[in-house]
Amino acid sequence: MEKGKVSVIIPTMNEEGSIGLVIDEVNRALGARPHEILVVDTNSKDRTREIAVERGAVLVDEPRRGYGRAYKTGFEKASGEFLATLDADMTYPASEIPSLLDMLESRDLDFITTNRFASIQKGAMGAKHRFGNWVLSATARLLFRVKVKDSQSGMWVFRKSILKDLVLESDWMALSEEIKIEAFKKSRAAEVPITYRPRLGDVKLNSWNDGLGNLKYLFRKRF
Repeated sequence: MEKGKVSVIIPTMNEEGSIGLVIDEVNRALGARPHEILVVDTNSKDRTREIAVERGAVLVDEPRRGYGRAYKTGFEKASGEFLATLDADMTYPASEIPSLLDMLESRDLDFITTNRFASIQKGAMGAKHRFGNWVLSATARLLFRVKVKDSQSGMWVFRKSILKDLVLESDWMALSEEIKIEAFKKSRAAEVPITYRPRLGDVKLNSWNDGLGNLKYLFRKRF
């Protein structure tokens, strides 16, 4: 019996040094299983777009800025029964997508998110970033009663069919915590450990601004 098609969605902005490696890792991991790789690009000025096309990815233009906006556009364009998400900087292990898909199906789950804190390689996350993530995750658990240790993880594997039941309002970094809150409340969801690796290329995250924005969003969504 042929396994269902997987759409792997990768937002990009100036990731020419790593996007090819990520695409290659995805293709090696999924092998002959039906899959597509959607690179949702937010107006990169380097060779990101060219490299993505050369490696066989589907290039999706999204001129509107925002991490959440890029993902929502990717969700709309994806044709797979299953969706998987990754950053374009090699931090998340694409090699683990098949085992996460197997777990999703064997445990009859709808949504799996990943816990980076289970195994962080040296240099992958600074102390300020770790503390901010702890605050956001603890706040999400307190306000929404969701059992998530890493509310900011950007690697998820889930059934596309659940999107119709999720209310995803944020176009920004807060989408990461919002999709977990919605999925844990409205579907069969789980969090599993992964290895988190040092990124390739420049950091795009503005720790204080993004962190405070995400914290405010949790309270706005709750109240």
